[in-house]
Amino acid sequence: MSALLIKEGEEVVAEELLVFPGLEELVSLRAVREVEATGDYDLCIVDCAPTGSTLRMLRLPDVLRMVMENFWDWKRRTARALRPVADRVGLGRFVAPERVFDAFERLYEEVEAVRQILLDEQRTSARLVVNPAKIVVAETRRSFAYLCLYGVATDAVLINRLLPSEAGTGYFARWAEREREELADIERSFPVPLLRAPLHEGELIGVEALSELGRELYGERDPADRFCERRPLRLSKRAGATVLSIDVGSLGSEDVDVVVRGDDLWVGMRDFERRISLPDSLSGLPVASAELVDGVLEVAFEPSGGASAA
Repeated sequence: MSALLIKEGEEVVAEELLVFPGLEELVSLRAVREVEATGDYDLCIVDCAPTGSTLRMLRLPDVLRMVMENFWDWKRRTARALRPVADRVGLGRFVAPERVFDAFERLYEEVEAVRQILLDEQRTSARLVVNPAKIVVAETRRSFAYLCLYGVATDAVLINRLLPSEAGTGYFARWAEREREELADIERSFPVPLLRAPLHEGELIGVEALSELGRELYGERDPADRFCERRPLRLSKRAGATVLSIDVGSLGSEDVDVVVRGDDLWVGMRDFERRISLPDSLSGLPVASAELVDGVLEVAFEPSGGASAA
């Protein structure tokens, strides 16, 4: 782990950073950047962990940026002031050396570079996998909304383990009926292409079996193509007012909260909240309205001239 974090010869720095919260997510983000930076690959596929872990990875750049903007300079100046005193009384090992701060800043710069990759809808997209079961569908709806909140575009949803047509009668007839109900719910929930994979008799192992699954999912299309061009966060002008639109899928108004704090817009979706830094043109402007329209959260800002937004 130390070798992944720090250059050779900085073992002490590595040990300091190994206790940093969110380390696993940080290493994951750094690995994405390293693969992308080599230029040796046409496509980088990240098999993400369940929703909670993936969101912690997506939140890490925002958390680090908040630390750097609000606390970093103060912590570094404090450490510089305390270090000579701590050294004289034999407690120097309890104050982080300067190279720890340098290493952290390098890591922050790398994570910020990954954030730019993730937010570039021309280079990055997410594909969600869902089974036609009520709990799984609900979790995938939340994942779609959270990805949109963090600016990651979803270009397709893969529906997995669909019952074969012959299961529509007999013992599995009721299961097939529930599956059809969930499929209808899935079609209503996601404004992106839906790909379907049937339930197979056994586990798919080996290149031949996986290639067959790929043909079932994509047909003649290149799996590396982008199946949907849609920015999850976008700004537009309407009747002189600026509107920030965020895809939220099938979340209801009770699941979404919008608050302006200083120069930032804070958007909450259920148990997650994100600070969205507003451009200078919107800084300090009050929110005229916030409403859900066909699965899109639309936040309209008062025009700078003070006229009401349409």
